[in-house]
Amino acid sequence: MTIDALAAAFTTDLEQIFGLFRSLSQPSGMSMTTAATLSSVERRGPQRLTVLAAREGVTQPAMTQLISRLEESGLVRREASPEDGRVVLVVITDEGRAVLARRRSARADRMTAVIAQLSPEHRAALASALPALDALASVTRDDDPARAAAR
Repeated sequence: MTIDALAAAFTTDLEQIFGLFRSLSQPSGMSMTTAATLSSVERRGPQRLTVLAAREGVTQPAMTQLISRLEESGLVRREASPEDGRVVLVVITDEGRAVLARRRSARADRMTAVIAQLSPEHRAALASALPALDALASVTRDDDPARAAAR
């Protein structure tokens, strides 16, 4: 299979998997953008608002409002950058980490029932694919808007 064909097939499958992923979430009042932003701060560490906005594909005013709501909920806090006190960084709180852990645990519980419906061969193939999926998720893209915003 060529890289182009793999990319096309994988893109189609991801669309369906995203639908499945969304269906595994119980209504919590937290949008996918909010959860993705909180997760990004957890995974990548303290970040500027401009970087978060670029990464999530929203405007800076929209990200400022989202971060304000997360801050009011006690899920993030703003801190001065240790390198430049004029720069404000968004940092996840312990409560923010706990909220993400609960969301992930609930989804994993629901995903268990979905994966249990697969054949043993497909479960093994899925397990074998995890390292490649982790590597794919970690690839730094040259066109990443967050890289441009950080400059």
